[in-house]
Amino acid sequence: MIKKLFGVAMAGAAFIAASATADAAQPADWQRVGDGITSGISGIVVDGRDGDAVDTLAVRDNKNPGENRLVAVRYSPDAAPRVRPLKWSGELPVDLEALDAVPGRDHEYVALASSGAAYRIHAEKGTARVVAAFQLPGISSDGNYEGFALDATKDGIVAVWADRGQDDRPAKLTAALWDPATNSFGPHDSAKFSAPYPDEDVRHVSDVKVSPSGELTVSSASDPGDDGPYDSALYDAGHLSVGDDGDAHVSASDKPHRIAAFPGHKVEALACLPGSHEGIVGTDDENDGGSIAAAGFCGR
Repeated sequence: MIKKLFGVAMAGAAFIAASATADAAQPADWQRVGDGITSGISGIVVDGRDGDAVDTLAVRDNKNPGENRLVAVRYSPDAAPRVRPLKWSGELPVDLEALDAVPGRDHEYVALASSGAAYRIHAEKGTARVVAAFQLPGISSDGNYEGFALDATKDGIVAVWADRGQDDRPAKLTAALWDPATNSFGPHDSAKFSAPYPDEDVRHVSDVKVSPSGELTVSSASDPGDDGPYDSALYDAGHLSVGDDGDAHVSASDKPHRIAAFPGHKVEALACLPGSHEGIVGTDDENDGGSIAAAGFCGR
């Protein structure tokens, strides 16, 4: 469980070998987690830590029976990653694109499919069991949803998700309070976001994460096809809050600050280590498989 393994000491931990800063594009060395089109990572969450090693769970956007949906990956700066597929028990999703932990619930997560279908799962002892399946509100029939995050606030848990957009069509960030007892949502608010880079075959949001202060970090990526070439960037994209009206509100920057750029990779997954600026990025490089790396983009 994250809280037990990290605690308050995380704020001063030295984990990143090379932090990503604006236009100093590279994170620590990329580590491959699988070869081929079924081995990419489309969403990731930190699940714990043991010394310099970080345990993560990651979803894969596979669509066919018999293909892996969820994988446990142990990342260590000085060793090859340990990759362990989990068994999926329950309704089989198609095209999972994002993942985040349910605040206050041990081993519980919400995985989001590109259709806007959400799967609440309990992942433990090598099996991910579907507890419930539900639909996000305000879903568009032509949308393609690639980002999802949960944030615990004094007013309750806020969910934020993103239709990725495409080229001239901006991404749409949407937020609403979410009740984990019923999997229901309050009124939702939306804002449009466009990434200035990459500038061709761009998906404006391929994942989203929320800092403790409500700042939104997004990844943006180019995707010209299964053989690339790919490029990605991270942005300070906007802000998430709960207003005096008790509803969730989201704003998006029209001049987003670029945190980092990652040439040659299609970043689709972001995760932060609690209490730290340090995080993990994951890629879905299609025919070239998937990779993960450490990068200092969190806690902004």
